[in-house]
Amino acid sequence: MAQLAAISLDDKYTLEEGRVYLTGIQALVRLPLMQRQLDARAGLNTAGCISGYRGSPLGGLDQQLWRAQKFLSKQQIEFQAGVNEDLAATVVWGSQQVNMYPDAKYDGVFGMWYGKGPGVDRSGDVFKHANYAGTSKNGGVLVLAGDDHSCKSSTLPHQTEYAFIDAQIPVLNPSGVQDILDFGIHGWAMSRYSGCWVAMKTIAETVESSAAADVAPDRITPIIPDNFAMPEGGLHIRWPDTPKEQEHRLMKYKLYAALAYARVNKLNKTVIDSPNARLGIITTGKAYLDVMQAFDDLGISEQDAAQIGIRVLKVGMSWPLNRDDVREFAMGLEEIIVVEEKRAVMENQVKEQLYNWREDVRPTVIGKFDEKGEWILPSMDELTPARIAVVLAERIKRFYDSPAIHERIDWLAQKEKEIAEPRPDVARIPWFCPGCPHNSSTKVPDGSRAMAGIGCHYMVNWMDRSTETFTHMGGEGATWIGQAPFTNEKHVFQNLGDGTYYHSGSLAVRAAVASGVNITYKILFNDAVAMTGGQPVDGPLTVPQVTRQMFDEGAKRIIVLSDEPDKYPMGSDFAPGVDIRHRDELDATQKELREIEGVTILVFDQTCAAEKRRRRKRKLMVDPPKRVFINDLVCEGCGDCGEKSNCLAVVPVETEFGRKRAIDQSACNKDFSCLNGFCPSFVTIEGGSLRKPDAAAKGDNHGDAVFASLPRPTLPDINEPWSVLITGVGGTGVVTIGALLGMAAHIEGKGIVGLDMAGLAQKGGAVVSHIRFANEQSKLHAARIPAGEANVVLGCDLLVAASYEGLAKMRRNFTQAVINTHETVTGAFTSNPDFELKTNEHMKVISDTCGADAVNFVEGSDIATRLMGNSIATNLFMLGVAWQRGLIPITEEALMQAIELNGVAVDMNKQSFYWGRLYAHEPKRVLEVVGPNETEAHPVATELSDIIAKRVDFLTGYQNAAYANRFTALVHQVAAAEKRIDGGDELTRTVAKYYFKLLAYKDEYEVARLYTDPAFLKKLAKNFTGDYKIKFHLAPPAIADKNPQNGQLTKSTYGPWMMNAFRVLAKFKFLRGTALDPFGRTHERKAERQLITDYEVLVAEIIGGLTHDNVRIANALLALPEQIRGYGHIKDGNIEKVKTREAELIDQFRNPPEHLKAAE
Repeated sequence: MAQLAAISLDDKYTLEEGRVYLTGIQALVRLPLMQRQLDARAGLNTAGCISGYRGSPLGGLDQQLWRAQKFLSKQQIEFQAGVNEDLAATVVWGSQQVNMYPDAKYDGVFGMWYGKGPGVDRSGDVFKHANYAGTSKNGGVLVLAGDDHSCKSSTLPHQTEYAFIDAQIPVLNPSGVQDILDFGIHGWAMSRYSGCWVAMKTIAETVESSAAADVAPDRITPIIPDNFAMPEGGLHIRWPDTPKEQEHRLMKYKLYAALAYARVNKLNKTVIDSPNARLGIITTGKAYLDVMQAFDDLGISEQDAAQIGIRVLKVGMSWPLNRDDVREFAMGLEEIIVVEEKRAVMENQVKEQLYNWREDVRPTVIGKFDEKGEWILPSMDELTPARIAVVLAERIKRFYDSPAIHERIDWLAQKEKEIAEPRPDVARIPWFCPGCPHNSSTKVPDGSRAMAGIGCHYMVNWMDRSTETFTHMGGEGATWIGQAPFTNEKHVFQNLGDGTYYHSGSLAVRAAVASGVNITYKILFNDAVAMTGGQPVDGPLTVPQVTRQMFDEGAKRIIVLSDEPDKYPMGSDFAPGVDIRHRDELDATQKELREIEGVTILVFDQTCAAEKRRRRKRKLMVDPPKRVFINDLVCEGCGDCGEKSNCLAVVPVETEFGRKRAIDQSACNKDFSCLNGFCPSFVTIEGGSLRKPDAAAKGDNHGDAVFASLPRPTLPDINEPWSVLITGVGGTGVVTIGALLGMAAHIEGKGIVGLDMAGLAQKGGAVVSHIRFANEQSKLHAARIPAGEANVVLGCDLLVAASYEGLAKMRRNFTQAVINTHETVTGAFTSNPDFELKTNEHMKVISDTCGADAVNFVEGSDIATRLMGNSIATNLFMLGVAWQRGLIPITEEALMQAIELNGVAVDMNKQSFYWGRLYAHEPKRVLEVVGPNETEAHPVATELSDIIAKRVDFLTGYQNAAYANRFTALVHQVAAAEKRIDGGDELTRTVAKYYFKLLAYKDEYEVARLYTDPAFLKKLAKNFTGDYKIKFHLAPPAIADKNPQNGQLTKSTYGPWMMNAFRVLAKFKFLRGTALDPFGRTHERKAERQLITDYEVLVAEIIGGLTHDNVRIANALLALPEQIRGYGHIKDGNIEKVKTREAELIDQFRNPPEHLKAAE
């Protein structure tokens, strides 16, 4: 095979010629390095100044800049993260003023500002002033605008061109990674020449994509126009300089100088031409790639387009649009279609520039609307190649037709119908990470409401937390100033993240104090800007400092809550009168603060869970040797732990005795708030560690020999683009697959483009990666896979694979899928203990879409976790399965090199990949190594006889044989009654499950028996190793304290000695229900015994009156104990609901409505 290229991760910043593989974000980091080198070659000693504020899709730019610090510093490039966007823009403005003074150290300073759409909005004042003032001769400013066209991780869709037009700033619109590098260099050159600040649009499709780019030093050589008449004094920044002089210079010269530069450097290029052109297409940025992809999808090559009579203009500078370029392009055309995303920018300019042209040469121009007024290329959301293909086919058909066009258009219409069909109403929406402090901090007391703000805590808007509405960043709470005088409501809570507080939110607090409204600001101090990747707040900020600032602003009361209230050093300089409490006092604290007039402050101090995980891995933070484990037999499946913790690491487990809970140890971030669930099934394991799988399951020498002997698959041919769609869950490392595949393709010298559609999804939501391969880079257009064009769907998450976006890329007899069937819960499970993922429905829809023979379903998460000890191994395991099936066009050697280059969990990733390969080739061998999982080892009974037998066995251990006989006697009576009406065995199954559930109520004796059962200790030993201790979290009704706020029992922690107490207690189960039972007289025990008696009476009535007409109602009635779950007050609440429903159903049983009668 061909020699693999020697690649380094530093190549993206250090390689001075050839090809480098990098993301759009990394290209933005490389840009100032390239500019500095260009200046050095030109004999200029320049420096660089970068400032801005993070925000998707530029959320990770500052992190990449910090990582590249050693390269930047060497080239005299200073990166100063902005406190907010407009201050950052002012910093960059300052860099252009350096050479107005004699002490300047450099010939000039080139500036770069970055921010997302809202940051552009808030910086408008700076942009206008600075652009009017101008740039320095050897400086120049590039303004990076992160537009989120489809509002994937923003509070509004964004398009910044009009803001820049208002500030008279020229706009460059790159279509991909290569354009970012090329246009960036042109942007600074144009800025220096014209004196204008120059903007560059950076949408997710370009900056979150990755590709191999050419970085030859002479690729871009800016040409300086020689036919533009400069005014006296030039166009650069100066002082003194009056506003009117600045306006005159900008309007009369600077913008025209920018146009002259764009024209001479051919920033607008005709990329397809025709000797007999009739139809012209003007497009820019991502839309250009979509147009080229639409041609591919319609079966129209560039040669075909030229023969048909199509001409395409790829515009590099979309405002101002060069009139001469447009008129030259329009010569001889009958019609021009302007294809651009969002509101029309170029279309209006084209129409204006051609309006006064001679009528005999002026073509028709259409864009957002056609000549009939139909909205063909909407200004909302984003364009797709599919939509563009439909429009192009309609315009072309007047003079050209082909079977390929009809086939594509018909398929798209059919696909649209197919996707519109009803689907399971389950979605993977973003959620707080396991252990996130916002799971606790965003709760509000009964009778109050809160308002959201910008940050991760914004997601509380779709959680059941009495939180509604939000403001832009920094306006938090100011809306209440406008509401308070006009409502009878006296008080609200306002969430405010520490990052936003530092950015501008403290001013909103000042406004609230000034207005005198009653509001409590909850300052969520999580020690990181978590939404965009865990960056630090952009300056010094501590909890004591926040309290002092708020005290000085005039806050009436300040309370700090923390998960570790004792962590503050002695002498910490808190403001006077500040209380420091445990976070468990949140409810009482909020009730206290809402009664105080004026502005009050609650600082909730707990480090971001994702950041804790990162710091623990790097040994920067203590990783407490403590884990939570659930005894599923003690668990009632009530869901109170999910309600209390809102945590996705609490997962469902289907068992013989119903749905229970477990802790996903791979996902758990050790927040421990699940322990607040009112339930004795939780223990903490203190000391020791998680048991790793046996060495045999990790590939010893024998295993390596087995892997080495695996047959090599035939890799796909990539003469035409080969597209792989990867679906997964945010935060599980799924984007790593795309990064590895991209780097491996680059190592092999193949054409590659990738796109990670993450945004908000990084927080447990849907993540989709598009990876496209070809033997030449020029064959790849749109980074996003077009409709129906995925050759492979690698579904690391079933739910996302079966989503609209996943299904849209699949095509029968074309797409092959490898899908992980593991059920990863969504946030809905935290509040709905009966939530169903509807796995079978999702599997069916994928099979129907691709064809059953084209889909390979694998329980990847379960197998990979039991092989490698961590669910993060799932992604590489699934990749191994797909590779062995011949679906990935990359050699194993290149992939291994990419894994080594990545440098993270190298051995685990390689082993996971090999195990995936082996599973694809010979699944039996892998399953022999991992053995049966819990479900396979203890299958849930399906036959009635097995259901009864398992429960008889359990009840005998619970009490005695007589107690078990009481169970079987009633079940047999029901079976006889059901037989009498030939009703099958559904009712008998129901009674067997739920009469058992009532009989096996979990009193003190039973909890003790279940904890001392050897099976539980065996489970612990299977999961943990080392010298560990078990601690119990219990609220024994006889001795537990009561919460003074609500009168409910509170849990306490009991040490390992409790196991001995349990052993003694379990032996006294014979006292259960007798006069000597010391626990039998409590309210809870009496209620449980009464439920058994009531159920027996109910069964007797139902048996006596059972008919065909009421059997369905009878079944619903006798299944009601399913909802009687939990302990103490949780159980009481559920009993109350069940009793209400029971009364309704008894009435229906006695008088069945027509629609509920059994079908004849």
